Amino acid sequence: MTLIPARHSHLTFGVIQSGLTSGVSSAVASVPFWQERSFLLHWLSAWSLSWLIMLPIVILAAPIIRAFVQRITRTY
Repeated sequence: MTLIPARHSHLTFGVIQSGLTSGVSSAVASVPFWQERSFLLHWLSAWSLSWLIMLPIVILAAPIIRAFVQRITRTY
């Protein structure tokens, strides 16, 4: 198994997180197409577009969110 170098962990996280989030949200939005039997086609189209949009947002926002969370939390 080929492992991704740790220096790319933030990008790996972004790809997985944005793919999962956009996949779930586009599936929920595509539920009305279930009865028309076009759910899969609609979902794949919506997911592809939303993933392309979310991936750069997640990669850019993750370090900012991580820094913010570190500022507002503390370790006991």
